[in-house]
Amino acid sequence: MLRGTAAGLEFVFGDEPFEEASAEVFARLAERPGFYRGSRATAVFVGVELPQADTFAGFAQSVAQYGIELSGLYGPEGTPGLAEQSGLPFLGIAPRPSVASLGSKRAAKAARVVTLTEAARSLEADFAGARADIAERRARGEASVRKPKIAPVPQTPTPAGAPAAVLVESAPLDGTLYYRGTVRGGQSLQQIGNIVVVGDVNPGAELVATGDILVFGALRGTAHAGAQGDSAARVVALELAPTQLRIATSIAAEERRAGQRPEMAFVEGERIAIAPYAAGEVRR
Repeated sequence: MLRGTAAGLEFVFGDEPFEEASAEVFARLAERPGFYRGSRATAVFVGVELPQADTFAGFAQSVAQYGIELSGLYGPEGTPGLAEQSGLPFLGIAPRPSVASLGSKRAAKAARVVTLTEAARSLEADFAGARADIAERRARGEASVRKPKIAPVPQTPTPAGAPAAVLVESAPLDGTLYYRGTVRGGQSLQQIGNIVVVGDVNPGAELVATGDILVFGALRGTAHAGAQGDSAARVVALELAPTQLRIATSIAAEERRAGQRPEMAFVEGERIAIAPYAAGEVRR
């Protein structure tokens, strides 16, 4: 299991055998090969037999290929020895014992009979469509995420006899992309500047902006503000419940429930913090 926390990423190994759990982790990383690049992570062992040192070393080398650096291990008795052999610090007993029953929770979830509403079926189809769209683009050798297309600036011809114009390079001006309607799974909005969406952002949809992201609706997809490194960027939504949230190089990948009022996500002390949004509030 891979999840994001306020302190960074965690690879959590619960009831499943290490090989099966690590295979699930790599499957998730392969969906977005560059999304976690530059992140630090810890390995958390709870209720699972510890792997051999060479097996864990192979795991660490594999996650390093995705740009993720392991910074330590949590776990029960025996983990200090594995940490020493791996050249990593032992950080203590797992801080969240409740993850020990991951397998039983999954089994209980699978046993429940769930009746989906029409809206839920629509969201499920959106998410499935997003995965299919990404798979098709990879099969064609294209990037998983569409790159923004910037139209060239039209050139005005110089009248005869007029002095030649002197070209001066200048940085492109940031703009705001205004989108009205639902952003469905598989859609990707990217902007050099800010993005404003008047509508919902469904799971499987993606917003990428070099500036702020504002959603006048429910944000349930992926949002990346400050994509060129602006840690002062913010994400604001009437219902802030993204699948993945990123501001500059900070990541909060753990899904969350939306609050009772509009909320704002921002970077505070190299971590993503979320607070109720007050009209006119500025955190620049």
